[in-house]
Amino acid sequence: MEWIRDADIDPAPLAGKRVAIIGYGNQGRAQALNLRDSGIDVVVALREGSGSRQEVEAAGLQVAAIIEAASGADVVMLLAPDEHHAAIYQEIEPHLRTGAALGFSHGLSVRFGLIEPRTDLDVFLVAPKGPGTALRSLYIEGKGMIAAWAVAQDATGKACEIAMAYGRGIGSGRAGLIATSFAEEAEADLFNEQAVVWGAVPELLIAGYETLVSGGCSPELAYLECVGELKLLADLIEARGIAGMREAISNTAELGALFGGRRIVDEGVRTHMAEVLAEVRAGKFAAALTAEAAAGYPRLRQERRENGSTALEETRKRLDVED
Repeated sequence: MEWIRDADIDPAPLAGKRVAIIGYGNQGRAQALNLRDSGIDVVVALREGSGSRQEVEAAGLQVAAIIEAASGADVVMLLAPDEHHAAIYQEIEPHLRTGAALGFSHGLSVRFGLIEPRTDLDVFLVAPKGPGTALRSLYIEGKGMIAAWAVAQDATGKACEIAMAYGRGIGSGRAGLIATSFAEEAEADLFNEQAVVWGAVPELLIAGYETLVSGGCSPELAYLECVGELKLLADLIEARGIAGMREAISNTAELGALFGGRRIVDEGVRTHMAEVLAEVRAGKFAAALTAEAAAGYPRLRQERRENGSTALEETRKRLDVED
C-alpha cells in the first residue's frame, strides 16, 4: 500500500481556491481551522440561526449561508452528518460551479447512493482516521493524523491532486495518506463501528463489569478492572502494537489473556462479525440510518437515556467524585 506524505504532495491545486466547509461539528471545526492555518481560503457554511455561528466567528473563520458558500467555492467539503447529505446536496447542487470539487470524509453517502453527484464534478474523499479533536491537536503540535483518500469521479482530470492537496492542508500529509475507495472506506468504517471499537468493545466492558458485580465484586473495583484499564491497553497498542503490548504486561496477565481471549472471541463471534460485514455491504445499515433520521432518532434517544442511568455509569460518577 502506497503512503503519500507532504514531500510528495503539490499544494498548488488549492492555491488561490476557496474551500467551503459544510458542517461545523467534530470534523468540520478541525478541518476548517487546519486549512485556515495552512493558508487556504476557507468559509464555513451555516444555516440561518445556527448556534455555531458565534463559535465560528470567535475562531476567526469566515461564515456564509449554505447556498452562498457553495456557489462561491471551488471545493465544497460535505462534513454534516451522513444522514443529512442527501438533503444538503439537493439544496446546493444547482449552485455548484461547473467543474467544482465535492469532498467527503466518509464514503457512506456516495457508496450507498444517498446522493448521485453531478457528472461534471470532481468527487473525492479524505477521511482522517480519528476524531476531529485529535486531528486539530496533532496539527497544532506540528504532527498529523493518518487519512484515507479516494476519488469517485474525476471530471476535470485533477481530482487526485485536489484530494492530496486537501489532505496536506488538514495536516494528514505529515503522517501519511493511504489510497482507498469510497466503498472500501465506508464498509470498513461501518463494520468497525458496529463490530469492533464502538459497538463490541463497550458491550464487552459492560458484560465484564456486570459479571464481576454479580459474582460478589464491589462495583468500584469491577469498574476499575474492566473499564479503567482500557486506556492503558490502548496506549500500549498504539505505542508497541498488539505483540508489543503483550510483551509489556506481566506473565500473569499474558497467560490470562491466552486462556481467556480466544475463549470469549470464538468462532461464533467471528461468524457474527461476518454477518455484520455482509449487512453493511448490502446497504442494510445505510437504510436503517436514513429511516432512523426520518423518524427523529427514536432508537438513539432511548438508548442514550438508558445508557446514562446504568449501574456502571453510576459507579463511574462515584469514582469521579472521589477523585
